[in-house]
Amino acid sequence: MDREWNDTQPIYRQLRDRVVAMILDGVLKEGDPLPSVRSVAAEYRLNPLTVLKGYQELADEGLVESRRGRGMFVNDGAKDLLLKAERKKFLEEDWPRISANMKRLGLDPEELFARPQPKKKKSEER
Repeated sequence: MDREWNDTQPIYRQLRDRVVAMILDGVLKEGDPLPSVRSVAAEYRLNPLTVLKGYQELADEGLVESRRGRGMFVNDGAKDLLLKAERKKFLEEDWPRISANMKRLGLDPEELFARPQPKKKKSEER
């Protein structure tokens, strides 16, 4: 996980989003444990309640479950659930804005897909 936080949204929400990205990227798989609240709080210098709140959002969404005395674990079907939700969000929120910007700039979708993809930074490959 990235150590930098931004001021655009609460840290617990950014933490939730980072765990979501880890699930979507396959870093965390179904049945895998999440890092403990204490270890995340210590490593990133966060209040444990902030970490717990981020984890609780994931539990409320049905993506993870708490196992008494053992920690939080990624639920079966979490990745599929996330893919469905993230695709819907992209199509309803992001794509209209991107599409309007493409029209404004006179960009053709075929032209964009023909361009070589930028190489990932080392930090993005994890």
